[in-house]
Amino acid sequence: MFKKIGLVVAVIVGLLFTFGSEDSYQTNAGSNKGGQTVNLATVNWESEIASTTVLAQVLEEAGFNVQMTTVDPAIMWSSVAEGQADAMVGGWVPVTHQAYEAEYGGSMVDLGPNLEGAISALTVPVHMEDVNSIEDLTDEDGSTITAIEPGAGVTNSAQNSVKEYDNLSGWDVSVSSTGAMIAELEQAIENEEEIVVTGWQPHWMFMDYDLKMLEDPKNVFGGHEEIRSYAREGFQEDNPEAYKIIDNFYWEVADMSAVMEELATGVEPEEAADNWIEANRETVDGWLE
Repeated sequence: MFKKIGLVVAVIVGLLFTFGSEDSYQTNAGSNKGGQTVNLATVNWESEIASTTVLAQVLEEAGFNVQMTTVDPAIMWSSVAEGQADAMVGGWVPVTHQAYEAEYGGSMVDLGPNLEGAISALTVPVHMEDVNSIEDLTDEDGSTITAIEPGAGVTNSAQNSVKEYDNLSGWDVSVSSTGAMIAELEQAIENEEEIVVTGWQPHWMFMDYDLKMLEDPKNVFGGHEEIRSYAREGFQEDNPEAYKIIDNFYWEVADMSAVMEELATGVEPEEAADNWIEANRETVDGWLE
């Protein structure tokens, strides 16, 4: 069954009261501690829920109130660029969020990578033994790539792959949502059917399912990426201590994967974040210096 992450605390769904998005919601990462409020924008991807919740917990430990606002990727970028959010730690560059970085990157402060080694690619179940490269694809699953949300970087890359690879001429890219894609992937694996999806790591689906990323000789998906942190202009002057903690925030793929693995089993984001923080005290203390 498709696994859904529980929201942190006090979820507010649906209306246009957060950054003007119908798909947004806000969560307060913890109780009011009397300190300054830090507004973090994020997207509803397990990877970014993991990183933003961990960072929120650390900021709260330092005495700040934290508000996490979950929106779609375009609004995550624009909200920081326009000063509606203080920071975000979910910028996938140079490929996945290439268009957003080009449009909004110049209007915010780039704090550098908080994780290196992320990657996206066309992905298939391991039971498709004869398919190991995009060039091996012929007419699998009715010549269809099952992608995620329209406008997502990995969806754009899938659409570009159809243009770049001759053997994908005539293929369709089926755009839906991350949840719908994973539901179709799970069904195909259970029935040992063929399916080609857009995949990226870190992501819990690579922990739960036997999958392989296809080789990309034309480098359409761009190889390894960085996940970068960004802050609004003026945030350093307004809140130098919080700015420094966000600037210090850096972890490894294995760290993010450990939190995501707990999320995939139904552990609440705050609890999963606390578990990781407790097990990695030295790293966290380095962020707080």
